[in-house]
Amino acid sequence: MDKLIDGYGGRIPKKILDDTLDYIKAKGISQSKLKKILDKITEEYENAKVSPGEAVGLVSAESIGEPGTQMTLNTFHFAGVAEMNVTMGLPRIIEILDGRKEPETPAMEIFLKQPYSKGKDIKEFALNIKETKLGEVALEFSISLVDAEIEVKLDKEKIKRIGLTNAQIVAAISKQMKGFNVKDDKDSIVLRSRAKEESINQVYKAKESVKDVHLKGIKGISQVLPVKRGDEYMVMTSGSNFADVLQLEGVDMNRTTTNNIFEIEKVLGIEAARQAIINEVYKVIENQGLNVDLRHIMLVADTMCFSGQVKGITRYGVISEKSSVLARASFETPIKHIINAALIGEIDRLDSVVENVMLNQPVPIGTGIPKLITKSSKK
Repeated sequence: MDKLIDGYGGRIPKKILDDTLDYIKAKGISQSKLKKILDKITEEYENAKVSPGEAVGLVSAESIGEPGTQMTLNTFHFAGVAEMNVTMGLPRIIEILDGRKEPETPAMEIFLKQPYSKGKDIKEFALNIKETKLGEVALEFSISLVDAEIEVKLDKEKIKRIGLTNAQIVAAISKQMKGFNVKDDKDSIVLRSRAKEESINQVYKAKESVKDVHLKGIKGISQVLPVKRGDEYMVMTSGSNFADVLQLEGVDMNRTTTNNIFEIEKVLGIEAARQAIINEVYKVIENQGLNVDLRHIMLVADTMCFSGQVKGITRYGVISEKSSVLARASFETPIKHIINAALIGEIDRLDSVVENVMLNQPVPIGTGIPKLITKSSKK
């Protein structure tokens, strides 16, 4: 049997062969049946391959673009939680393929280890993740123009509920508000400027910035929602901070994810970012009830990531990487590209589709791949 399997080694990818053998071992199949199965797999694999000269980019663009016209412009809202929206549909596809650094509605799915995944202390865990700012635990902010002081009246109930003390709040303000002396006044906190003279405008600016002083939780996570998915509990968030969340005790690092592609690239690298693009685009298409072959999405993800960085399909991203001057000029700002190329004497090899179409020449795909050479008769 091993000799039979070895014969298919270079004809079928190792992963497909290993998966097939694992399945067959559990079933206990005879050698003749195994040969038939492997022959069928080889035939299917050969049929699935792309023919030389096939315009895969064009096919992918058409296959994603046509169903894309039927997409809705919707945002999904989590019931019962303010500010918790997730961009879906066409806006999300555009956001991913444009390679935008910040998603409109950043979100995370935080998977947990036991005992949290079984529901134990899940609410406390979620609240500890949520970012708390001074503005959320203050009743009011008042200004004394005579003394250039800012008084922050605290909501004692809220502070107790989230497990903070006045001393912790004073320490956080002192660390983040340089140039102010901070004093604990039991029910309120008083900030006095160290500067001898402080203009009214500066005091007002300081009052607004003190509202954003970070007290507790993970920066960037504005809302949390513990949910049960299948047999386990997990936490969904509005806002994202992938690097800090992965360092928390009790978080399942292998499954926790974010919809911010650039955070994934920064923390896990380009291969993970490529997979995230595939997953995110596929999720949107699937939610819309559309059917697009995964290989088309994979091609787009490869195009965005081949340089080692995630680049959007824009004139500043993937298009700027093209070696052909005419191809770059065909996308946007043609005069700029042609002038810049002329200044440095750039040469266009006419290797791709766009530049040959512009010059009315056969394109190097399909029947345009073979070159016809004729011998001229000598006179």
